[in-house]
Amino acid sequence: MSRQARILLVLRHSPYSSQIAREALDAALTAAAFEVPISLLFINDGVYQLLPGQQPEQLPAKNISKTLPALALYDIDQVYAAQVCLKTRGLPLDQLVLDVEVLDVNGVAALFHQHQHILSF
Repeated sequence: MSRQARILLVLRHSPYSSQIAREALDAALTAAAFEVPISLLFINDGVYQLLPGQQPEQLPAKNISKTLPALALYDIDQVYAAQVCLKTRGLPLDQLVLDVEVLDVNGVAALFHQHQHILSF
């Protein structure tokens, strides 16, 4: 029996600039529901999805930060964030809504090489 290929979802957009962030999470949860191994990488403005206290009530959008803790229920535990993106945006690790493994540039490159399929949102 062959090992199932892992999918890396790269979340690079801010949470509410469009529906892309929501669609990425929906794709991750759907794939995980079918037992497809999923890893998530937050880069660029996608790291803003990890912030607590999001208040999208004035927008026609659901609060993404409330969905993220549910990832563990779907066995999505391979969650990463690019160190440079967190640092340049001044986001401290102890204030994120989700425990992430922080990767330097070499770690991000290695992550891309470890996955057979990469979807960028």
